[in-house]
Amino acid sequence: MMEQEEDACLQQSDPDVRMGTSLTCAGLAWALLSMLSAAASCVGFFMPYWLLGHQMDKPVSFGTFRRCSYPVRDEERQTTVMLEQCGRYASFQGIPSVEWRVCTVLAGAGCGLLLLVGLTALMGCCVSELISRAIGRIAGAIQLVGGFLKVLQPEPQHSAPSSSSSRNAGIPSQPD
Repeated sequence: MMEQEEDACLQQSDPDVRMGTSLTCAGLAWALLSMLSAAASCVGFFMPYWLLGHQMDKPVSFGTFRRCSYPVRDEERQTTVMLEQCGRYASFQGIPSVEWRVCTVLAGAGCGLLLLVGLTALMGCCVSELISRAIGRIAGAIQLVGGFLKVLQPEPQHSAPSSSSSRNAGIPSQPD
Protein backbone atom coordinates (compact mmCIF):
# COMPACT_ATOMS: atom_id res chain seq x y z
CA MET A 1 0.00 0.00 0.00
CA MET A 2 2.85 2.40 0.90
CA GLU A 3 4.61 1.72 -2.42
CA GLN A 4 1.44 2.59 -4.34
CA GLU A 5 1.18 5.93 -2.53
CA GLU A 6 4.83 6.69 -3.28
CA ASP A 7 4.38 5.73 -6.94
CA ALA A 8 1.30 7.93 -7.24
CA CYS A 9 3.23 10.83 -5.75
CA LEU A 10 6.29 10.33 -7.96
CA GLN A 11 4.85 9.38 -11.37
CA GLN A 12 6.83 10.52 -14.38
CA SER A 13 5.31 11.12 -17.81
CA ASP A 14 8.25 9.81 -19.87
CA PRO A 15 10.46 7.07 -18.39
CA ASP A 16 13.33 7.83 -20.82
CA VAL A 17 13.67 11.42 -19.62
CA ARG A 18 13.70 10.73 -15.93
CA MET A 19 14.82 12.91 -13.11
CA GLY A 20 13.78 10.59 -10.34
CA THR A 21 13.66 11.08 -6.64
CA SER A 22 13.95 8.73 -3.73
CA LEU A 23 11.86 10.99 -1.50
CA THR A 24 8.45 9.95 -0.24
CA CYS A 25 5.53 12.37 -0.19
CA ALA A 26 6.56 13.33 3.35
CA GLY A 27 10.12 13.91 2.07
CA LEU A 28 8.84 16.13 -0.73
CA ALA A 29 6.78 18.14 1.77
CA TRP A 30 9.86 18.43 4.02
CA ALA A 31 11.95 19.67 1.08
CA LEU A 32 9.37 22.29 0.15
CA LEU A 33 8.88 23.48 3.73
CA SER A 34 12.65 23.52 4.31
CA MET A 35 13.19 25.77 1.32
CA LEU A 36 10.29 28.06 2.24
CA SER A 37 11.45 28.43 5.86
CA ALA A 38 15.04 29.08 4.76
CA ALA A 39 13.85 31.76 2.33
CA ALA A 40 11.65 33.39 5.00
CA SER A 41 14.55 33.31 7.49
CA CYS A 42 16.92 34.95 5.03
CA VAL A 43 14.42 37.66 4.07
CA GLY A 44 13.83 38.40 7.76
CA PHE A 45 17.58 38.52 8.41
CA PHE A 46 18.29 40.95 5.57
CA MET A 47 15.38 43.33 6.22
CA PRO A 48 16.15 46.29 8.49
CA TYR A 49 12.82 46.24 10.33
CA TRP A 50 13.74 44.42 13.57
CA LEU A 51 13.20 47.54 15.65
CA LEU A 52 11.04 50.51 14.74
CA GLY A 53 10.99 53.88 16.43
CA HIS A 54 11.52 57.61 16.10
CA GLN A 55 14.70 59.61 16.40
CA MET A 56 14.97 63.36 15.86
CA ASP A 57 11.24 63.35 14.95
CA LYS A 58 11.82 60.93 12.03
CA PRO A 59 10.76 57.28 11.77
CA VAL A 60 13.75 54.94 12.01
CA SER A 61 14.18 51.19 11.71
CA PHE A 62 17.12 48.85 11.87
CA GLY A 63 18.18 45.25 11.96
CA THR A 64 21.45 43.63 12.90
CA PHE A 65 23.50 45.02 10.02
CA ARG A 66 21.17 47.35 8.10
CA ARG A 67 19.35 50.49 9.14
CA CYS A 68 16.96 53.06 7.66
CA SER A 69 16.90 56.76 8.53
CA TYR A 70 19.98 57.07 10.67
CA PRO A 71 21.91 60.02 12.15
CA VAL A 72 25.14 61.20 10.54
CA ARG A 73 27.49 63.97 11.50
CA ASP A 74 27.44 66.97 9.14
CA GLU A 75 30.98 68.34 9.48
CA GLU A 76 30.17 71.54 7.56
CA ARG A 77 27.45 72.64 9.97
CA GLN A 78 28.89 70.79 12.97
CA THR A 79 25.51 69.15 13.65
CA THR A 80 23.90 65.74 13.50
CA VAL A 81 21.35 65.28 10.70
CA MET A 82 19.07 62.39 9.80
CA LEU A 83 19.96 60.64 6.57
CA GLU A 84 16.65 59.31 5.26
CA GLN A 85 17.79 56.26 3.32
CA CYS A 86 18.56 52.62 4.06
CA GLY A 87 22.12 51.42 4.35
CA ARG A 88 24.36 48.88 5.99
CA TYR A 89 27.14 49.53 8.42
CA ALA A 90 30.43 50.32 6.68
CA SER A 91 32.23 47.56 8.58
CA PHE A 92 31.53 44.77 11.02
CA GLN A 93 33.03 46.92 13.78
CA GLY A 94 30.54 49.67 12.90
CA ILE A 95 27.68 47.56 14.27
CA PRO A 96 26.70 49.38 17.50
CA SER A 97 27.47 46.72 20.13
CA VAL A 98 28.98 43.32 20.76
CA GLU A 99 25.51 41.84 21.25
CA TRP A 100 24.41 43.08 17.82
CA ARG A 101 27.58 41.63 16.24
CA VAL A 102 26.99 38.25 17.91
CA CYS A 103 23.37 38.37 16.80
CA THR A 104 24.47 39.11 13.21
CA VAL A 105 26.90 36.17 13.18
CA LEU A 106 24.45 33.70 14.76
CA ALA A 107 21.50 34.75 12.59
CA GLY A 108 23.68 34.66 9.47
CA ALA A 109 25.07 31.22 10.35
CA GLY A 110 21.57 29.94 11.08
CA CYS A 111 20.31 31.24 7.74
CA GLY A 112 23.28 29.67 5.98
CA LEU A 113 22.63 26.26 7.53
CA LEU A 114 18.90 26.44 6.78
CA LEU A 115 19.67 27.39 3.19
CA LEU A 116 22.18 24.54 2.84
CA VAL A 117 19.59 22.00 3.99
CA GLY A 118 16.82 23.60 1.94
CA LEU A 119 18.83 23.56 -1.28
CA THR A 120 20.05 20.00 -0.65
CA ALA A 121 16.47 18.88 -0.04
CA LEU A 122 15.38 20.66 -3.21
CA MET A 123 18.10 18.86 -5.17
CA GLY A 124 16.90 15.62 -3.59
CA CYS A 125 13.57 16.19 -5.34
CA CYS A 126 15.32 15.99 -8.71
CA VAL A 127 18.19 13.54 -8.22
CA SER A 128 17.42 9.92 -7.46
CA GLU A 129 19.05 8.42 -4.36
CA LEU A 130 20.62 11.72 -3.27
CA ILE A 131 18.87 11.71 0.10
CA SER A 132 19.09 8.44 1.97
CA ARG A 133 17.70 7.82 5.43
CA ALA A 134 21.07 8.66 7.01
CA ILE A 135 21.49 11.85 4.96
CA GLY A 136 17.94 12.85 5.90
CA ARG A 137 18.76 12.45 9.58
CA ILE A 138 21.99 14.45 9.21
CA ALA A 139 20.12 17.17 7.29
CA GLY A 140 17.49 17.24 10.04
CA ALA A 141 20.20 17.66 12.68
CA ILE A 142 21.82 20.49 10.69
CA GLN A 143 18.41 22.08 10.31
CA LEU A 144 17.88 21.81 14.07
CA VAL A 145 21.24 23.51 14.75
CA GLY A 146 20.37 26.25 12.24
CA GLY A 147 17.03 26.80 13.94
CA PHE A 148 18.67 26.97 17.37
CA LEU A 149 21.15 29.55 16.08
CA LYS A 150 18.24 31.66 14.88
CA VAL A 151 16.32 31.32 18.17
CA LEU A 152 19.10 31.40 20.78
CA GLN A 153 20.56 34.78 19.85
CA PRO A 154 21.28 37.43 22.44
CA GLU A 155 18.58 40.07 22.70
CA PRO A 156 19.96 43.05 20.80
CA GLN A 157 17.13 45.35 21.90
CA HIS A 158 18.99 46.06 25.14
CA SER A 159 21.95 47.42 23.20
CA ALA A 160 20.03 49.43 20.66
CA PRO A 161 20.77 53.14 20.68
CA SER A 162 18.04 55.21 22.30
CA SER A 163 16.39 58.18 20.64
CA SER A 164 18.48 60.58 22.72
CA SER A 165 21.74 58.81 21.92
CA SER A 166 23.88 59.87 19.01
CA ARG A 167 26.31 56.99 19.40
CA ASN A 168 25.91 56.03 15.72
CA ALA A 169 26.19 59.59 14.47
CA GLY A 170 29.83 59.20 13.45
CA ILE A 171 29.57 55.68 12.06
CA PRO A 172 29.76 55.66 8.28
CA SER A 173 27.19 53.64 6.42
CA GLN A 174 27.03 52.07 2.98
CA PRO A 175 23.82 52.91 1.07
CA ASP A 176 22.02 49.93 -0.47
